[in-house]
Amino acid sequence: MSRRPKISLTEEELVRGLRHREKVAAEALYDMYSASLYGVILRIINDEPSAEDVLQETFIKIWQSFSGYSAEKGRLFTWMVNIARNLAIDKVRSKDFRNQTKNQELENNVTFIDEQKNTVYKPELLGLKDLVQSLKQEQRSILDLVYFKGYTHVEAADELGVPLGTVKTRLRMAIQQLRKKF
Repeated sequence: MSRRPKISLTEEELVRGLRHREKVAAEALYDMYSASLYGVILRIINDEPSAEDVLQETFIKIWQSFSGYSAEKGRLFTWMVNIARNLAIDKVRSKDFRNQTKNQELENNVTFIDEQKNTVYKPELLGLKDLVQSLKQEQRSILDLVYFKGYTHVEAADELGVPLGTVKTRLRMAIQQLRKKF
């Protein structure tokens, strides 16, 4: 069985194609961004089957809500990462997911732990790792908890043992530093 070649479009062509609901644009969207979005989702969820489900939900939501995308507000990739991140966080916070992770059978725990250690998320491919590494340690730890692990600001404050205001200030300063470098 032959595989179709991957489709790659410029961001402008992709946006235009998605606005016109073209099949080639949907295929290009998946080819160009599925690996990156999957990495973001897997980093938050740490469960491959659930991450794959959330990736599918992400593309459905992108397709259905594309009319809400505005290039003036930001880049397409940033908009899509926010959708993926929010869906992944919603999944982690869902009652079903929390119960699923609590009710692992004993024999599955070894496999589950091994799978968690073998994540495919590689922020260095996006240059994100280098940018984040340039931040102060206190800012990096808050970014990791809030953006990559799905913690709320209150949960991050509890985890780090610092006041909520400090978490918000450090997070805001970290984002400002990243914007300067991005």
